[in-house]
Amino acid sequence: MFEKNKTPESNPLGKTNRIVQGTIIKGDIETKEDFRLDGILIGNYTSSGKLVIGPTGEVQGDIKCRNVDVEGKYTGKLEVDELLTVKSTAKIKGEVIVGRLSVESGAAFEATCTMKSQQKVTNEIPKAEKK
Repeated sequence: MFEKNKTPESNPLGKTNRIVQGTIIKGDIETKEDFRLDGILIGNYTSSGKLVIGPTGEVQGDIKCRNVDVEGKYTGKLEVDELLTVKSTAKIKGEVIVGRLSVESGAAFEATCTMKSQQKVTNEIPKAEKK
């Protein structure tokens, strides 16, 4: 009737990491889950989830992840697979490579920006060119 050997569900809700204001981390962070940073990170960040840099948050280093929302300060190379959202309070300096970009009015965006190609490359020859 009751199963004791149930495996825990892998539910992403409630699995957001958080670094609060007043905390300084010197070093690299790697995670698969979402992350909110209201403190300071001096180092690199890598994730397959979403990163939110809060209004009091600051990152000095490289970031590579799926989605990023920036409300605070960022300096470095930022590579976002999908969407980078730059809020009006954000200050970004460096190099940015994104799939899609949203910048609110008032943001300081002092970066070179490259958009990733949305097209998938195939090795197939178009039918009209086949002999």
